[in-house]
Amino acid sequence: MLASVPILEWFDPFLSSPVMQRALLASLLAGVACGLIGTWIVLRGLTFIGDALAHGVVPGLAASAVLGINPVLGAVLSAAVMVGGITIVQRRARFGSDTAIGLLFVGMLSVGVLIMSRSTSFAGDLTGFLFGGITGIRTGDLLLGAGVAVTVLVATVIGFRAFLVLSFNADAAKVMGLRPGLTHAVMLILVTATIVASFKSVGSLLVFALITAPAAAAVQVVRRVPLVLVASVVFAEMSVVIGLLLAWHANLAPGAAMASTAVVIFLIVLVGSEVTARFRRRAAVDDLEADGDDQVVGDIAGSGVAQGDLAEPSLP
Repeated sequence: MLASVPILEWFDPFLSSPVMQRALLASLLAGVACGLIGTWIVLRGLTFIGDALAHGVVPGLAASAVLGINPVLGAVLSAAVMVGGITIVQRRARFGSDTAIGLLFVGMLSVGVLIMSRSTSFAGDLTGFLFGGITGIRTGDLLLGAGVAVTVLVATVIGFRAFLVLSFNADAAKVMGLRPGLTHAVMLILVTATIVASFKSVGSLLVFALITAPAAAAVQVVRRVPLVLVASVVFAEMSVVIGLLLAWHANLAPGAAMASTAVVIFLIVLVGSEVTARFRRRAAVDDLEADGDDQVVGDIAGSGVAQGDLAEPSLP
Protein backbone atom coordinates (compact mmCIF):
# COMPACT_ATOMS: atom_id res chain seq x y z
CA MET A 1 0.00 0.00 0.00
CA LEU A 2 2.77 2.40 0.93
CA ALA A 3 4.75 1.58 -2.21
CA SER A 4 1.80 2.63 -4.40
CA VAL A 5 1.82 6.20 -3.04
CA PRO A 6 3.80 8.57 -5.33
CA ILE A 7 6.73 10.28 -3.65
CA LEU A 8 5.37 13.82 -3.91
CA GLU A 9 1.96 12.78 -2.59
CA TRP A 10 3.59 11.51 0.58
CA PHE A 11 3.91 15.09 1.77
CA ASP A 12 0.36 16.16 0.89
CA PRO A 13 -0.91 15.75 4.48
CA PHE A 14 1.40 18.53 5.63
CA LEU A 15 -0.19 20.83 3.04
CA SER A 16 -3.83 19.79 3.18
CA SER A 17 -4.54 18.82 6.78
CA PRO A 18 -4.55 21.47 9.55
CA VAL A 19 -4.31 18.67 12.13
CA MET A 20 -1.15 17.33 10.51
CA GLN A 21 0.27 20.83 10.22
CA ARG A 22 -0.12 21.40 13.96
CA ALA A 23 1.23 17.92 14.66
CA LEU A 24 4.25 18.56 12.45
CA LEU A 25 5.04 21.90 14.05
CA ALA A 26 4.63 20.56 17.58
CA SER A 27 6.73 17.51 16.80
CA LEU A 28 9.49 19.53 15.11
CA LEU A 29 9.71 21.75 18.19
CA ALA A 30 9.85 18.64 20.35
CA GLY A 31 12.60 17.29 18.09
CA VAL A 32 14.77 20.35 18.74
CA ALA A 33 14.47 20.04 22.50
CA CYS A 34 14.81 16.25 22.50
CA GLY A 35 17.84 16.29 20.20
CA LEU A 36 19.71 18.85 22.29
CA ILE A 37 18.98 17.59 25.79
CA GLY A 38 19.28 13.98 24.60
CA THR A 39 22.92 14.62 23.67
CA TRP A 40 23.80 15.50 27.26
CA ILE A 41 21.76 12.58 28.61
CA VAL A 42 23.59 10.10 26.37
CA LEU A 43 27.04 11.59 26.98
CA ARG A 44 26.51 11.51 30.74
CA GLY A 45 25.03 8.02 30.76
CA LEU A 46 21.79 9.17 32.42
CA THR A 47 19.42 7.26 30.17
CA PHE A 48 17.81 5.35 33.03
CA ILE A 49 17.14 8.50 35.04
CA GLY A 50 15.74 10.20 31.95
CA ASP A 51 13.47 7.25 31.25
CA ALA A 52 12.30 7.30 34.85
CA LEU A 53 11.45 10.99 34.55
CA ALA A 54 9.47 10.30 31.39
CA HIS A 55 7.33 7.84 33.33
CA GLY A 56 7.37 9.91 36.49
CA VAL A 57 5.18 12.62 34.98
CA VAL A 58 2.30 10.18 34.47
CA PRO A 59 0.75 10.63 37.96
CA GLY A 60 0.74 14.39 37.51
CA LEU A 61 -0.88 14.12 34.10
CA ALA A 62 -3.44 11.69 35.49
CA ALA A 63 -4.24 13.87 38.49
CA SER A 64 -4.63 16.94 36.27
CA ALA A 65 -7.13 15.08 34.09
CA VAL A 66 -9.18 13.92 37.08
CA LEU A 67 -9.08 17.30 38.85
CA GLY A 68 -9.48 19.38 35.71
CA ILE A 69 -6.29 21.42 36.14
CA ASN A 70 -3.54 22.31 33.69
CA PRO A 71 -1.66 19.10 32.78
CA VAL A 72 1.62 21.02 32.53
CA LEU A 73 1.37 21.97 36.19
CA GLY A 74 0.57 18.41 37.18
CA ALA A 75 3.46 17.02 35.15
CA VAL A 76 5.96 19.48 36.62
CA LEU A 77 4.88 18.71 40.19
CA SER A 78 5.01 14.98 39.52
CA ALA A 79 8.49 15.24 38.00
CA ALA A 80 9.65 17.22 41.03
CA VAL A 81 8.40 14.44 43.30
CA MET A 82 10.22 11.90 41.13
CA VAL A 83 13.52 13.78 41.28
CA GLY A 84 13.19 14.30 45.02
CA GLY A 85 12.34 10.64 45.54
CA ILE A 86 15.37 9.48 43.55
CA THR A 87 17.64 11.77 45.56
CA ILE A 88 16.29 10.62 48.93
CA VAL A 89 16.32 6.91 48.10
CA GLN A 90 19.84 7.11 46.69
CA ARG A 91 21.09 8.67 49.93
CA ARG A 92 19.18 6.47 52.37
CA ALA A 93 18.88 3.05 50.78
CA ARG A 94 21.54 0.34 51.01
CA PHE A 95 21.35 -0.66 47.37
CA GLY A 96 22.44 0.82 44.07
CA SER A 97 20.92 3.87 42.43
CA ASP A 98 19.58 1.79 39.54
CA THR A 99 17.43 -0.18 41.98
CA ALA A 100 16.09 3.01 43.54
CA ILE A 101 15.29 4.50 40.17
CA GLY A 102 13.65 1.28 38.97
CA LEU A 103 11.39 1.09 42.02
CA LEU A 104 10.28 4.71 41.69
CA PHE A 105 9.90 4.21 37.93
CA VAL A 106 7.34 1.41 38.41
CA GLY A 107 5.74 3.03 41.44
CA MET A 108 5.04 6.36 39.75
CA LEU A 109 3.70 4.71 36.62
CA SER A 110 1.35 2.46 38.60
CA VAL A 111 0.12 5.40 40.68
CA GLY A 112 -0.65 7.27 37.48
CA VAL A 113 -2.66 4.37 36.11
CA LEU A 114 -4.55 4.03 39.40
CA ILE A 115 -5.46 7.71 39.36
CA MET A 116 -6.57 7.51 35.75
CA SER A 117 -8.81 4.54 36.59
CA ARG A 118 -10.96 7.00 38.57
CA SER A 119 -11.63 9.01 35.42
CA THR A 120 -14.83 8.47 33.45
CA SER A 121 -12.78 8.65 30.24
CA PHE A 122 -10.07 6.32 31.54
CA ALA A 123 -9.13 4.57 28.30
CA GLY A 124 -9.01 7.69 26.13
CA ASP A 125 -7.11 9.86 28.61
CA LEU A 126 -4.62 7.11 29.46
CA THR A 127 -3.91 6.38 25.80
CA GLY A 128 -3.36 10.06 25.06
CA PHE A 129 -1.01 10.60 28.00
CA LEU A 130 1.02 7.45 27.44
CA PHE A 131 1.17 7.34 23.65
CA GLY A 132 0.42 10.88 22.51
CA GLY A 133 -2.56 12.57 20.94
CA ILE A 134 -1.71 14.81 17.99
CA THR A 135 -5.37 15.53 17.26
CA GLY A 136 -5.56 17.35 20.58
CA ILE A 137 -2.70 19.77 19.96
CA ARG A 138 -3.76 23.39 20.46
CA THR A 139 -2.11 26.78 20.14
CA GLY A 140 -1.08 26.69 23.80
CA ASP A 141 0.75 23.42 23.23
CA LEU A 142 2.65 24.95 20.31
CA LEU A 143 3.62 27.96 22.40
CA LEU A 144 4.80 25.69 25.20
CA GLY A 145 6.83 23.61 22.75
CA ALA A 146 8.41 26.70 21.24
CA GLY A 147 9.25 28.09 24.67
CA VAL A 148 10.87 24.85 25.81
CA ALA A 149 12.81 24.45 22.55
CA VAL A 150 14.20 27.98 22.85
CA THR A 151 14.98 27.49 26.54
CA VAL A 152 16.89 24.26 25.92
CA LEU A 153 18.79 25.88 23.04
CA VAL A 154 19.74 28.94 25.10
CA ALA A 155 20.72 26.80 28.09
CA THR A 156 22.87 24.61 25.84
CA VAL A 157 24.69 27.63 24.42
CA ILE A 158 25.18 29.40 27.75
CA GLY A 159 25.97 26.28 29.78
CA PHE A 160 27.88 24.42 27.07
CA ARG A 161 31.20 24.38 28.95
CA ALA A 162 29.61 23.28 32.23
CA PHE A 163 27.54 20.56 30.52
CA LEU A 164 30.55 19.38 28.53
CA VAL A 165 32.95 19.03 31.45
CA LEU A 166 30.31 17.44 33.68
CA SER A 167 29.52 14.90 30.96
CA PHE A 168 33.06 13.54 31.07
CA ASN A 169 34.46 14.32 34.53
CA ALA A 170 32.37 15.57 37.45
CA ASP A 171 35.47 16.00 39.64
CA ALA A 172 37.10 18.22 37.03
CA ALA A 173 33.92 20.29 36.84
CA LYS A 174 34.08 20.83 40.60
CA VAL A 175 37.76 21.78 40.54
CA MET A 176 37.10 24.24 37.72
CA GLY A 177 34.34 25.90 39.74
CA LEU A 178 31.58 24.92 37.31
CA ARG A 179 29.16 23.88 40.11
CA PRO A 180 28.35 20.36 38.92
CA GLY A 181 25.46 19.98 41.37
CA LEU A 182 23.66 22.99 39.94
CA THR A 183 24.51 21.91 36.39
CA HIS A 184 23.06 18.46 37.07
CA ALA A 185 19.89 19.99 38.50
CA VAL A 186 19.49 22.27 35.47
CA MET A 187 19.94 19.28 33.19
CA LEU A 188 17.17 17.36 34.96
CA ILE A 189 14.89 20.40 34.80
CA LEU A 190 15.48 20.68 31.06
CA VAL A 191 14.72 16.96 30.64
CA THR A 192 11.49 17.40 32.58
CA ALA A 193 10.48 20.45 30.55
CA THR A 194 11.19 18.59 27.32
CA ILE A 195 9.07 15.64 28.40
CA VAL A 196 6.21 17.88 29.50
CA ALA A 197 6.26 19.82 26.23
CA SER A 198 6.44 16.66 24.11
CA PHE A 199 3.93 14.26 25.67
CA LYS A 200 1.04 15.57 23.52
CA SER A 201 2.99 14.73 20.36
CA VAL A 202 4.80 11.52 21.26
CA GLY A 203 3.39 10.40 24.62
CA SER A 204 5.13 10.12 27.96
CA LEU A 205 6.02 6.45 27.42
CA LEU A 206 7.52 7.01 23.98
CA VAL A 207 9.11 10.46 24.20
CA PHE A 208 12.27 8.98 25.65
CA ALA A 209 12.97 7.23 22.35
CA LEU A 210 13.08 10.64 20.71
CA ILE A 211 15.44 11.87 23.43
CA THR A 212 17.97 9.06 23.36
CA ALA A 213 17.89 7.41 19.91
CA PRO A 214 18.85 10.49 17.81
CA ALA A 215 21.68 11.38 20.20
CA ALA A 216 22.90 7.77 20.26
CA ALA A 217 22.93 7.78 16.45
CA ALA A 218 24.76 11.11 16.36
CA VAL A 219 27.68 9.90 18.49
CA GLN A 220 28.19 7.08 15.98
CA VAL A 221 28.91 9.44 13.09
CA VAL A 222 30.62 12.50 14.60
CA ARG A 223 33.06 13.03 17.44
CA ARG A 224 33.02 16.75 18.28
CA VAL A 225 30.27 17.58 20.75
CA PRO A 226 28.92 20.64 18.87
CA LEU A 227 28.51 18.47 15.78
CA VAL A 228 26.88 15.76 17.89
CA LEU A 229 24.30 18.31 19.05
CA VAL A 230 23.54 19.32 15.47
CA ALA A 231 23.41 15.74 14.18
CA SER A 232 21.16 14.71 17.06
CA VAL A 233 18.62 17.42 16.20
CA VAL A 234 18.78 16.44 12.51
CA PHE A 235 18.10 12.78 13.32
CA ALA A 236 15.26 13.77 15.66
CA GLU A 237 13.63 15.90 12.98
CA MET A 238 14.02 13.09 10.43
CA SER A 239 12.29 10.74 12.87
CA VAL A 240 9.44 13.19 13.33
CA VAL A 241 8.78 13.78 9.63
CA ILE A 242 9.14 10.16 8.55
CA GLY A 243 7.15 8.88 11.53
CA LEU A 244 4.23 11.25 10.94
CA LEU A 245 4.10 10.38 7.24
CA LEU A 246 4.16 6.65 8.00
CA ALA A 247 1.41 7.12 10.57
CA TRP A 248 -0.78 9.01 8.10
CA HIS A 249 -0.36 6.74 5.10
CA ALA A 250 -0.32 3.41 6.97
CA ASN A 251 -2.92 4.37 9.60
CA LEU A 252 -0.52 3.90 12.51
CA ALA A 253 -0.24 5.53 15.95
CA PRO A 254 1.78 8.73 15.36
CA GLY A 255 3.72 8.66 18.64
CA ALA A 256 4.73 5.05 18.19
CA ALA A 257 5.62 5.67 14.54
CA MET A 258 7.97 8.54 15.45
CA ALA A 259 9.55 6.60 18.30
CA SER A 260 10.04 3.50 16.17
CA THR A 261 11.51 5.56 13.34
CA ALA A 262 14.04 7.10 15.72
CA VAL A 263 15.14 3.64 16.88
CA VAL A 264 15.33 2.31 13.30
CA ILE A 265 17.47 5.29 12.25
CA PHE A 266 19.80 4.56 15.16
CA LEU A 267 20.11 0.92 14.13
CA ILE A 268 20.82 1.88 10.50
CA VAL A 269 23.47 4.37 11.58
CA LEU A 270 24.99 1.84 13.98
CA VAL A 271 25.26 -0.86 11.32
CA GLY A 272 26.55 1.64 8.78
CA SER A 273 29.23 2.94 11.13
CA GLU A 274 30.34 -0.60 11.96
CA VAL A 275 30.61 -1.55 8.28
CA THR A 276 32.49 1.67 7.51
CA ALA A 277 34.87 1.10 10.41
CA ARG A 278 35.64 -2.43 9.18
CA PHE A 279 36.39 -1.20 5.68
CA ARG A 280 38.66 1.49 7.10
CA ARG A 281 40.52 -1.02 9.26
CA ARG A 282 40.90 -3.37 6.30
CA ALA A 283 42.19 -0.54 4.13
CA ALA A 284 44.64 0.51 6.84
CA VAL A 285 45.96 -3.06 7.14
CA ASP A 286 46.35 -3.30 3.35
CA ASP A 287 48.26 -0.03 3.31
CA LEU A 288 50.58 -1.25 6.06
CA GLU A 289 51.15 -4.53 4.24
CA ALA A 290 51.84 -2.68 0.98
CA ASP A 291 54.29 -0.34 2.72
CA GLY A 292 55.97 -3.34 4.34
CA ASP A 293 56.34 -5.13 0.99
CA ASP A 294 57.83 -2.02 -0.59
CA GLN A 295 60.31 -1.73 2.26
CA VAL A 296 61.34 -5.40 1.93
CA VAL A 297 61.87 -5.05 -1.83
CA GLY A 298 63.90 -1.91 -1.26
CA ASP A 299 66.10 -3.63 1.31
CA ILE A 300 66.70 -6.61 -0.97
CA ALA A 301 67.51 -4.42 -3.93
CA GLY A 302 69.96 -2.47 -1.83
CA SER A 303 71.75 -5.65 -0.79
CA GLY A 304 72.49 -6.58 -4.41
CA VAL A 305 70.29 -9.73 -4.61
CA ALA A 306 69.14 -10.36 -8.16
CA GLN A 307 65.42 -10.58 -8.99
CA GLY A 308 66.00 -14.02 -10.51
CA ASP A 309 67.41 -15.27 -7.24
CA LEU A 310 64.19 -14.23 -5.56
CA ALA A 311 62.07 -16.05 -8.13
CA GLU A 312 64.10 -19.23 -8.20
CA PRO A 313 65.97 -19.81 -4.95
CA SER A 314 68.78 -22.38 -4.97
CA LEU A 315 68.08 -25.73 -3.44
CA PRO A 316 70.36 -27.12 -0.74
